[in-house]
Amino acid sequence: MPELPEVETTVRGLRPVIEGQRLTNVEPRRADLRRAIPADLRQRLTGATVTALSRRAKYGLIDTDRGDTLIFHLGMSGRWRIDPAEIGRHDHLLIDTEAGRRLALTDPRRFGSLDLVETAAVADFPAFRVLGPEPLGPHFTAAHLKRAFANRVAPVKPLLLDQRIVAGLGNIYVCEALHVARIDPAKPAGSIGRAPLARLVEAVRLVLEAAITAGGSTLRDYARPDGELGYFSKQFLVYGREGDACACGRPVLRRVEGGRSTFYCARCQR
Repeated sequence: MPELPEVETTVRGLRPVIEGQRLTNVEPRRADLRRAIPADLRQRLTGATVTALSRRAKYGLIDTDRGDTLIFHLGMSGRWRIDPAEIGRHDHLLIDTEAGRRLALTDPRRFGSLDLVETAAVADFPAFRVLGPEPLGPHFTAAHLKRAFANRVAPVKPLLLDQRIVAGLGNIYVCEALHVARIDPAKPAGSIGRAPLARLVEAVRLVLEAAITAGGSTLRDYARPDGELGYFSKQFLVYGREGDACACGRPVLRRVEGGRSTFYCARCQR
């Protein structure tokens, strides 16, 4: 599933193509993805001008001058394609601009979503109401984690995946950040002191920023809007590297919890 760096990379890739552009045609090519596509999406967006693009957690937001915001989620296999040579059966939304550019939202598995909300009410979008702070924003701090983890005996890793505690973190980048911070993924969250939590905050930011710079991680279906593959997967320290040597020389271990694989080094992470 595309995670925060992949969505951020997508938003940055779309920005020079459609920001400031009038949309001459917006064409949903099916009635639903994971849930119904708004029936009035074509009417409300065709003729509108895109004023800004942004990201919240794993969602992309496209604001228009009509006071509407298109919120997209890439689901398991979604991605945007810029100026596709041809349109395929998995291209479920087409957007044409006054400059003659075309975007196609491709989603073979149809686990993504498209929602259209009033820009002024974006904060009240149901998925956004319960989200914690952005991990690259100023409110994601050691103090925040200390409060969120207080008296919690649950392992730190699943709590970092809890979107109510921090928005947008997924399995890949949590595994990597915990390794950089030298914290055992199974360590009870409430037992982690302020100094390790400060290391964790910094590690999360370093890993996410490196992944964004690398264009995200290409796993299965993900590619950037320009068609290029993200190459952060070549920099993984532990994720997907079971049995390989950690930098310390010990083998990377893997365990499965709740259907998710956790990769870690028993020597480096305590």
